[in-house]
Amino acid sequence: MQFDAVRSMPDLLTTDEAADYLRLSERKLYALVADRSVPCTKVTGRWLFPKAALDRWIAADLAMQGHAMPAAAPPIVGGSHDPLLEWALRESRSCLANLPEGSEAGLGRLARGEVALAAIHLHRLDGDDATANPEAVDANPALHDAVVIAFARRHQGLLVAPGNPLGLSDMASVAATGARLAQRPAGAGAQLLLIALLARAGLAAGVQLKASLVCPTGSDLGQAIRSGRADCGIASLSVAEAMGLAFLPLVWEHFDLVIRQRDYFMPGPQRLFALMRSSAFRRQAEDLKGYDVGGAGEVRTIGPN
Repeated sequence: MQFDAVRSMPDLLTTDEAADYLRLSERKLYALVADRSVPCTKVTGRWLFPKAALDRWIAADLAMQGHAMPAAAPPIVGGSHDPLLEWALRESRSCLANLPEGSEAGLGRLARGEVALAAIHLHRLDGDDATANPEAVDANPALHDAVVIAFARRHQGLLVAPGNPLGLSDMASVAATGARLAQRPAGAGAQLLLIALLARAGLAAGVQLKASLVCPTGSDLGQAIRSGRADCGIASLSVAEAMGLAFLPLVWEHFDLVIRQRDYFMPGPQRLFALMRSSAFRRQAEDLKGYDVGGAGEVRTIGPN
C-alpha cells in the first residue's frame, strides 16, 4: 500500500516509466543507476525517479554537449554560517569547504563563479520572507541557471545571557534598555533580519541601538555574549543551545542552498544532498535544536532560463 501511494505521485516515475521517458532500455537505465549517474531514490525496495530531477539531468547533459562550459567553480560553500550545515559538509564527505561570509556575499561569489554553492537566508522589510530567497536568485541575471534547494527552516531569535538579566523581549526592549547589541556584517542574513525587525517594530527611523561589536558568525556572537562583551544579538536556537545562552524566539526562516544547474549532479553536492535525505541528518537536526528539516532537499525554485 505504501508503494502504491508513492507510485501514484505524478512527479515520481517507476523504472519502466523512467525508461520510456528517457527513451532508454530498462537494462541501460539500471546500469546508470548502478553507476549513480542518474537521479533516483529507493522506496520499499523499488527505484523511483523524480521527474524534475531527470529534466535537470538531461538539461545539464545537453548544455555540456552543445556549449563550451566555463571552468568549474571551486568546491566551496559560501554564504551564511550554520552549525547543521557545517556538520553535514563533514559527515557527507562531500569535500566541500565552508566559507561563511554572509548570505549576500555568498550569492555574489556564486554569481562570479567563485563558489559552487551559496547558503542563504534573506529577509524583507515587509515581513513576507517565505519567498525572499528564491526571488533574490531569480532577480539576479547572473544566476539565471541557479536552483534553490531547501536545507532547513531555522528558529531565529535574540540570544541573551542565562536568566535574561536585562529582561529583554523584543527589539523595542533592546532599544529602551540600551542593551549592547552584537551585530553581524552588512549583507549577512541575521543583519538583514535585524533591519527588517526594526522596520516592523516601527524603529527604523531614528532609533539608537547601542552596538558593541560586529561578529562574523552566530557562534562568534554567542561567544561575545558569554564573555560579557555584548548583552544580546540575533542568532539561531542551535547557537544558543551550544553556547548555553537563553533564547528569545522571534521568527522561523528559510535557510536554503543555491547551486547552478550544471553543478547539481557533481559528486560533492550529490553526497551532501543524499545526507540531507537521511535519518542521520534528521537526528542531528533534532539534537542541535531549532530546525525543521521536513522539506530538506526539495527544489524551491529554478531561475528562468
